[in-house]
Amino acid sequence: MTQIVEGAKAPAFDMPADGGGRAILAGPTVLYFYPKADTPGCTNEAKDFTDHAEAFAAAGVTVIGVSKDPVKKLEKFKAKYDLKVTLASDEETGVTEAYGVWVEKSMYGKTYMGIERATFLIDGSGTVRQVWRKVSVKGHAEAVLAAAKTL
Repeated sequence: MTQIVEGAKAPAFDMPADGGGRAILAGPTVLYFYPKADTPGCTNEAKDFTDHAEAFAAAGVTVIGVSKDPVKKLEKFKAKYDLKVTLASDEETGVTEAYGVWVEKSMYGKTYMGIERATFLIDGSGTVRQVWRKVSVKGHAEAVLAAAKTL
């Protein structure tokens, strides 16, 4: 499995996004991966990034949330919570695998493959500047914003 580390070149991506758009790597980007739209932790994380969307924009940084959910579900999720970040669909898991966040998980004694909650801060030249793995949602968006302001 690929492990993307700080200082590495970020894998390029092109995914379908909410609103009929595409999510591509172009300029400074926060790429955050979350397991499933409209679940408690993922909702709180998306709302936290939304709360700081203007500050990220002011810093010249695009915020993209990635899950395996189909675009239609992402659009409902975005509308339900008035989210202000781009939500991208990686149904085939190519991007999550490229970033090393498609991992074996376990719940109630059963193992399955799923997305590890992780965030990558990528600078304008496509270099990964910071990586957060096994993210704890509380305070995470603030920490990412502080790092993004240093790009």
